[in-house]
Amino acid sequence: MKILLVDPPFYQFIGFYNRYFPLGLAYLAAALRERGHEVRIYDADANINPDKMNFTALEESYPAYLRSVADDAPPVFDGLKRTLAEFKPDLVGVSAWTTYVASSMKTAEICKKWNAGVPVVMGGPHVSIKGEELLRICPAVDVLVKGEGEQTLPELAALLQTKGFTPGELEKIKGIAFRTPSNIQSTPDREFAQDLDAIPFPARDLLIHKDTYDSEDMGLLMTTRGCPFACTYCATSIWGRKVRSRSIGNIIEEVKSVLARYGTKQFAFKDDSFTINRARTLAFCEALINEGLKINWECNARVDSLDAELLGKMRKAGCNSIKVGIETGSERIQKLISKNITHEQCRKAAKALRESGIHWTAYFMMGIPSETREEMYETLRFMKELKPDFASLSVYEPFPGTKLYDMGIERGLVAPERNREDYFSISPKYYYVKDIKRRIDTMTEEEFAGIEFEIKREFYRYNMSFPRLARRALSRTGVYINRPSILFSDLKKFLAYAR
Repeated sequence: MKILLVDPPFYQFIGFYNRYFPLGLAYLAAALRERGHEVRIYDADANINPDKMNFTALEESYPAYLRSVADDAPPVFDGLKRTLAEFKPDLVGVSAWTTYVASSMKTAEICKKWNAGVPVVMGGPHVSIKGEELLRICPAVDVLVKGEGEQTLPELAALLQTKGFTPGELEKIKGIAFRTPSNIQSTPDREFAQDLDAIPFPARDLLIHKDTYDSEDMGLLMTTRGCPFACTYCATSIWGRKVRSRSIGNIIEEVKSVLARYGTKQFAFKDDSFTINRARTLAFCEALINEGLKINWECNARVDSLDAELLGKMRKAGCNSIKVGIETGSERIQKLISKNITHEQCRKAAKALRESGIHWTAYFMMGIPSETREEMYETLRFMKELKPDFASLSVYEPFPGTKLYDMGIERGLVAPERNREDYFSISPKYYYVKDIKRRIDTMTEEEFAGIEFEIKREFYRYNMSFPRLARRALSRTGVYINRPSILFSDLKKFLAYAR
């Protein structure tokens, strides 16, 4: 069976940089190929000539995205149409994240217009949370794959290949939803994969137009799945509260494979919290050192999992960048979002990170339901106290599947249901905001917009200081020596951010 997996365009519409390849689709492609299917991955968001990098200002481009994606024939989809005509797939899979679900629906509609007889399957985080709504409002989607798809999608493909779209047979497959003549039917959830080593490495080689990615883009890896924490703003609970880990040997094998095939020297381990198991992290660092793999890498971490000894070992093993979630300077809001960290832990981690010499980024947010003006300024002050090398600020957006989303419904801030027109006309920033003139319940929209502008400007000025820019450049010296082209790429990104 010929199967085309599509990552819909989003950043492509608005000219932003989009790092890395679609990891989830590459895992699915590998699982499908293992079962004998001919697979291609079309990353419609691979942006050849991006010119924007300041993601704090991303939402300012949302109106342009909506105008383009609502067009009957946006030029961004020309590549997809050519790929459909040339590859002639028997099955199309489309990924869907909440922020770009309008583009996912448009992608499905284009595929159906090309050939109405080819099944369109959709998966991704949005599907796992709002799947039934999606089937109701988008007739172009035939089947949804909920949760992890490495086992579900090959089973579905085999069934569609042999028996076609037969509801009586489809209901035997766990982890899917589909439309019947009378209703929408969901099958029982599929159990999460427990042996992650048994899953083949992501099929990077099946990406169409591989020349659009640089070596660093190919260095994206996941070493675990799942998160044990229950932050109220995060929807990772759909993947379970248990962390499932790949063996260190399996990870090292993939690193070697990517290094040999693509020359990658800078890797990104995108686990929810890479350092959650201290002993495992130390063992991984020892393995990198013992193997003589002179690579650099970045990861995400929690502040309560970091200490001087661990950071020293990580740096020795090539870690040159760590990203941590601080979120807020308000003790009350910190408890409200159930981050389960304290400001004293943040201070200790910040000190250890500064002394380690590893470049570190701190993530913050504002606009949490019930947050006051003073609490927003507490976040700004706390950021300046911690002195991260880079400070990222986002405005809270209510996402389905989170406790804050449910709180927003109770407070009259969140709209629990949306229709197709909503996703194509409302800014992704406001997808589930009931009234855009009331994003937060403690002040007027005009007051909140003014504070948002002021604090974002302060974050931007902080990040643009010369010492912080220099630290970022120094942290990547090893990458530049091995791959001088990445230096020029980083300079372009800096200019894009500075605009």
